[in-house]
Amino acid sequence: MSRLLLLHTPHITYFHRQTLTSFLSNSKPLPSLSSLQFHHHRFSLSLFVSPSSPSPSLPLRTFSARAFDSSETKSKEEEEEAEKSGNEEGKTKKINSSESSSVKDSEYPSGEFQFEEFNWWKKFTVKLKMLTALPWERVRKGTVLTMNIRGQISDQLKSRFSSGLSLPQICENIVKAAYDPRISGIYLHIETLSCGWGKVEEIRRHIFDFKKSGKFIVAYVPACREKEYYLACACEEIYAPSSAYFSLFGLTVQASFLRGVFDNVGIGPEVQRFGKYKSAGDQLIRKTMSKENCEMLTALLENIYGNWLDKVSSTKGKTREDLENFINDGVYQVERLKEEGWITNIHYDDEVISMLREKLGLPKDKQVPMIDYRKYSRVRKWTLGLSGGKDQIAVIRASGSISRVRSPLSVSGSGIVGEQFIEKIRTVRESKRYKAAIIRIDSPGGDALASDLMWREIRLLAASKPVIASMSDVAASGGYYMAMAAGTIVAENLTLTGSIGVVTGRFNLGKLYEKIGFNKEILSRGKYAELLAADQRPLRPDEAELFAKSAQNAYMQFRDKAAFSRSMPVDKMEEVAQGRVWTGKDAASRGLVDAIGGLSRAVAIAKLKANIPQDTQVTLVELSRPSPTLPEVLSGIGNTLVGVDNTLKELLQELTNSEGVQARMDGIMFQRLEGYSYANPIFALIKDYMSSL
Repeated sequence: MSRLLLLHTPHITYFHRQTLTSFLSNSKPLPSLSSLQFHHHRFSLSLFVSPSSPSPSLPLRTFSARAFDSSETKSKEEEEEAEKSGNEEGKTKKINSSESSSVKDSEYPSGEFQFEEFNWWKKFTVKLKMLTALPWERVRKGTVLTMNIRGQISDQLKSRFSSGLSLPQICENIVKAAYDPRISGIYLHIETLSCGWGKVEEIRRHIFDFKKSGKFIVAYVPACREKEYYLACACEEIYAPSSAYFSLFGLTVQASFLRGVFDNVGIGPEVQRFGKYKSAGDQLIRKTMSKENCEMLTALLENIYGNWLDKVSSTKGKTREDLENFINDGVYQVERLKEEGWITNIHYDDEVISMLREKLGLPKDKQVPMIDYRKYSRVRKWTLGLSGGKDQIAVIRASGSISRVRSPLSVSGSGIVGEQFIEKIRTVRESKRYKAAIIRIDSPGGDALASDLMWREIRLLAASKPVIASMSDVAASGGYYMAMAAGTIVAENLTLTGSIGVVTGRFNLGKLYEKIGFNKEILSRGKYAELLAADQRPLRPDEAELFAKSAQNAYMQFRDKAAFSRSMPVDKMEEVAQGRVWTGKDAASRGLVDAIGGLSRAVAIAKLKANIPQDTQVTLVELSRPSPTLPEVLSGIGNTLVGVDNTLKELLQELTNSEGVQARMDGIMFQRLEGYSYANPIFALIKDYMSSL
């Protein structure tokens, strides 16, 4: 039958200064030759029927694998027998997820960074390594590390040919700078960020850790909103030019609706959703925000705004009321920011550098030695004596939209490809090198089948060694599907997760066809053969019933597997599912997440589960380390020589298709059966029409 995608649901990857989209996705849309693009509201609708046969259950679960069966009738005897069997197997072989369900957040190790001075022998060996370091690893004593933190920040490692910032490399540079005797301090240029709050929290945590080394860290903020200030206030000093753009006015959430537009052009969206908070379809079928969507978005907004007020006021030594009053005064003058102690002083970049020169005790005619983010990323941890211990923990990063297979022309690192991810999981499972594994997830979801296949492989891995899921900005819908297979789930306070729900939809284009004079006739065999093909008419009652049942079946499988994975009764899971997006903090209080923290806490928990002492150093092995592809090399050279980087990448994305034929509306994706040859050319016309509005 048709294939159902577990779609991009309304997930929020970032809050703007004053705008937060209701569809809340910062992920790049899947490449497609025909796409309908709208303002930043992204989600996906898909047509998919999940596999009808349940995956066999793994040991040590008190819930039967029949919880996933599409059959609505189960005998009590079968359930009792499966439950008994699971409990008996659990006595001999434990899965960490069942253990974690009864452990409170406070009982896990914190993973807090502890700066320890090297002893004389370690200092001596580090000096020897520096003397024999490769030319690009040599740094002058008294150097200042400079990093421009702005724009998008990827959770993946990047090759030297890739543009943009990488969260793991930013964090690694900060740790290296804390221990590098050649680095005197860090100078951060912070400008408008296009990442989520999870990544900002991780960088902020590393800034506080760096300050434990006793070295200085200074921020320069020419353009600053709430997210940028949240990061800058963690630094010792904040400087801004007199003409800086400061817009600390608060956060808003907004929702846009297309139903009126569709009515005018003759498009009839037919949407089925399961989960009252699954608001992805609202953009198509409603003209106003639903009560449930308003409730969910309000809770998310209050969580993020409240966290911002608490953390910023605490860091600056102010009360929450002081900060609220300041924001409500609508302050935009940089002078007042200085007067009230929100920034250190008003200086231009060159003046800040002059102050750094004085701080380093350099003569006025000497330049401040500096090294930038990209160059310092080439300094190996081994050179600084930070190579880790003999015990190894595998780190597998999963970022972006989920697909099952990769197109031949797709760019490396552009999303999560199920078959490649599964290959990494199996490598870790079969290897005796790794004591544990950490799955680092930054994904809004995608293909339901791929999500389920990865869930199964992660479960198998968790049966043989500890597996910890570490969430970044977002791990919702398909992203949460992956995470729930791990033994323990760690999320940031403001990670957006959950979204356990399903939306399916199709377009009825009959009226539009009439307006533009387009005609379509279909010959078919089989009662439901035209379910996906006949977009020139509405669904018949029997077709609509089948359409709804297939979506309901997909939702039940997702919900029941979530209940099984989290050792939670189905009725209790139903209360927190319903397509609702939660912050990490709220998800933890409802049993969807085990602990709050970043990657360092995930490492600490992995050591605990693997019986490795907390004071023992471990080596993190990145299995997602990039190898530059020809398109990346070409795009990097193009960017350097003639500035064609963006053009080439956009062309590659347009030429890259995920499996099946897709018509995408800025994240609203209708995926047809693989191999269908009747891809509708009218979507290209709709795209042109919408672009002209």
